[in-house]
Amino acid sequence: MTSVLVVDDDPTMLEIVETVLRSGGLEVSSTSTGREGLRAAHERTWDCAVLDVTMPDMSGLEVCRALRDDAETADIPIILLTGRGQWLDVASGFDAGADDYLVKPFTAQDLLTRVDALTGTVH
Repeated sequence: MTSVLVVDDDPTMLEIVETVLRSGGLEVSSTSTGREGLRAAHERTWDCAVLDVTMPDMSGLEVCRALRDDAETADIPIILLTGRGQWLDVASGFDAGADDYLVKPFTAQDLLTRVDALTGTVH
Protein backbone atom coordinates (compact mmCIF):
# COMPACT_ATOMS: atom_id res chain seq x y z
CA MET A 1 0.00 0.00 0.00
CA THR A 2 1.24 3.48 -0.88
CA SER A 3 2.22 5.47 2.22
CA VAL A 4 1.94 9.24 2.48
CA LEU A 5 3.31 11.51 5.21
CA VAL A 6 1.24 14.68 5.67
CA VAL A 7 2.62 17.66 7.62
CA ASP A 8 0.29 20.60 8.30
CA ASP A 9 -0.26 22.76 11.39
CA ASP A 10 -3.93 23.46 10.54
CA PRO A 11 -6.04 20.67 12.10
CA THR A 12 -8.91 21.18 9.65
CA MET A 13 -6.65 21.04 6.59
CA LEU A 14 -4.84 18.03 8.04
CA GLU A 15 -8.15 16.21 8.44
CA ILE A 16 -9.24 17.10 4.89
CA VAL A 17 -5.98 15.90 3.33
CA GLU A 18 -5.99 12.70 5.40
CA THR A 19 -9.61 11.96 4.44
CA VAL A 20 -8.97 12.55 0.73
CA LEU A 21 -5.86 10.37 0.68
CA ARG A 22 -7.48 7.56 2.68
CA SER A 23 -10.50 7.65 0.35
CA GLY A 24 -8.01 6.92 -2.43
CA GLY A 25 -6.84 3.81 -0.61
CA LEU A 26 -3.58 5.31 0.60
CA GLU A 27 -1.97 4.75 3.99
CA VAL A 28 -1.63 8.11 5.73
CA SER A 29 0.32 9.31 8.75
CA SER A 30 0.34 12.93 9.80
CA THR A 31 2.13 15.39 12.03
CA SER A 32 1.37 18.99 12.87
CA THR A 33 4.86 20.53 12.95
CA GLY A 34 7.80 20.59 10.59
CA ARG A 35 10.14 19.10 13.19
CA GLU A 36 7.75 16.21 13.85
CA GLY A 37 7.49 15.72 10.09
CA LEU A 38 11.27 15.45 9.77
CA ARG A 39 11.37 12.93 12.60
CA ALA A 40 8.56 10.88 11.03
CA ALA A 41 10.33 10.95 7.65
CA HIS A 42 13.24 9.06 9.25
CA GLU A 43 11.10 6.51 11.12
CA ARG A 44 10.07 4.58 8.02
CA THR A 45 10.11 4.63 4.23
CA TRP A 46 7.52 6.93 2.64
CA ASP A 47 6.20 6.84 -0.91
CA CYS A 48 5.30 10.56 -0.80
CA ALA A 49 5.20 13.57 1.54
CA VAL A 50 2.64 16.39 1.45
CA LEU A 51 3.96 19.47 3.27
CA ASP A 52 2.16 22.68 4.16
CA VAL A 53 4.40 25.62 3.32
CA THR A 54 3.43 27.93 6.18
CA MET A 55 4.01 26.39 9.61
CA PRO A 56 5.18 28.15 12.78
CA ASP A 57 8.17 26.06 13.84
CA MET A 58 9.71 25.17 10.52
CA SER A 59 8.29 26.04 7.10
CA GLY A 60 7.46 23.41 4.51
CA LEU A 61 10.28 24.86 2.40
CA GLU A 62 12.74 24.25 5.25
CA VAL A 63 11.44 20.71 5.76
CA CYS A 64 11.70 20.08 2.02
CA ARG A 65 15.31 21.30 1.92
CA ALA A 66 16.21 19.20 4.98
CA LEU A 67 14.69 16.08 3.39
CA ARG A 68 16.57 16.71 0.13
CA ASP A 69 19.87 17.31 1.96
CA ASP A 70 19.70 13.95 3.78
CA ALA A 71 20.64 10.87 1.72
CA GLU A 72 18.14 8.79 3.71
CA THR A 73 15.15 10.94 2.69
CA ALA A 74 16.37 12.66 -0.49
CA ASP A 75 14.29 10.52 -2.83
CA ILE A 76 10.88 10.97 -1.16
CA PRO A 77 8.55 12.67 -3.67
CA ILE A 78 7.34 15.94 -2.12
CA ILE A 79 4.20 17.96 -2.78
CA LEU A 80 4.04 21.41 -1.22
CA LEU A 81 0.55 22.53 -0.24
CA THR A 82 -0.10 26.23 0.20
CA GLY A 83 -2.44 29.16 -0.15
CA ARG A 84 0.32 31.09 -1.90
CA GLY A 85 0.07 30.72 -5.65
CA GLN A 86 2.11 33.60 -7.04
CA TRP A 87 4.82 32.54 -9.51
CA LEU A 88 7.59 33.52 -7.06
CA ASP A 89 6.05 31.31 -4.35
CA VAL A 90 5.86 28.39 -6.77
CA ALA A 91 9.43 28.98 -7.93
CA SER A 92 10.62 29.03 -4.31
CA GLY A 93 8.92 25.69 -3.74
CA PHE A 94 10.64 24.06 -6.69
CA ASP A 95 13.96 25.68 -5.72
CA ALA A 96 13.60 24.02 -2.30
CA GLY A 97 13.37 20.65 -4.03
CA ALA A 98 9.63 20.01 -4.27
CA ASP A 99 8.36 17.69 -6.99
CA ASP A 100 4.96 19.37 -7.16
CA TYR A 101 3.14 22.43 -5.80
CA LEU A 102 -0.59 22.44 -5.07
CA VAL A 103 -2.39 25.70 -4.29
CA LYS A 104 -5.35 25.78 -1.88
CA PRO A 105 -8.20 25.45 -2.44
CA PHE A 106 -7.76 22.21 -4.36
CA THR A 107 -10.06 19.39 -5.35
CA ALA A 108 -9.82 15.90 -3.89
CA GLN A 109 -9.22 14.52 -7.38
CA ASP A 110 -6.38 16.98 -8.00
CA LEU A 111 -4.58 15.92 -4.82
CA LEU A 112 -5.03 12.21 -5.57
CA THR A 113 -3.91 12.65 -9.18
CA ARG A 114 -0.73 14.41 -8.12
CA VAL A 115 0.11 11.81 -5.47
CA ASP A 116 -0.60 9.06 -8.03
CA ALA A 117 1.70 10.74 -10.57
CA LEU A 118 4.58 10.86 -8.09
CA THR A 119 4.10 7.38 -6.63
CA GLY A 120 3.00 5.44 -9.71
CA THR A 121 -0.27 4.34 -8.12
CA VAL A 122 -3.52 4.34 -10.06
CA HIS A 123 -7.04 5.09 -8.78
